[in-house]
Amino acid sequence: MAASRTSSVAANCLDKHATLFRNSLDMKTSVPSQLGVATSSARFKYEIKPMNKASEALFALNPVTFRYKKEVDPEGVPQFGLVAEEVAKANPDLVVRDKNGEIYTVRYDAVNAMLLNEFLREHRKVQEHDAIIAQVKSNAAKQEATIARQQKQIEALTSGLQKVSAQFAAASPSDAGLEAGKFGTGRIRGGGPAPQVVNND
Repeated sequence: MAASRTSSVAANCLDKHATLFRNSLDMKTSVPSQLGVATSSARFKYEIKPMNKASEALFALNPVTFRYKKEVDPEGVPQFGLVAEEVAKANPDLVVRDKNGEIYTVRYDAVNAMLLNEFLREHRKVQEHDAIIAQVKSNAAKQEATIARQQKQIEALTSGLQKVSAQFAAASPSDAGLEAGKFGTGRIRGGGPAPQVVNND
């Protein structure tokens, strides 16, 4: 009797462990009755190429909360995930079908890879935007430096023009008459005729 009770407890524990293992690990399966760890080595792959925009299928997915039916999980533990039929509409490659071709489960490992791809794409966009902003700031700084140099040149030219204007203003008409008088006196002393004053009356 004790042995039977022990076997029952052990079987119950194994069943719960299997359920927990199934719910917590991403397993690779092509047939629902066959489980195995997915291989990641390039030795087992071909047609390897960047994912690019294929991961945009994620934007059509609708994460939900749910509970498994009693025959799957008698305890009805709250779950978080996706509905395989909805996922198949977004991308048929993200679901696994049974031997009858019926949709069976979601390839969460593929969903995770797509999430990583979208994260990296967004990260690259941010880096590109940061680079553009840095370039704009650098160009603005160069323009400001150029404007500052031009302003100094304008100020220097303005100062020079002001000095020249001041020199011209300093040359008054009386100074011009004095120079003319000196010129006339010099001509008389040298034996030349005196300057003639013309009367227009």
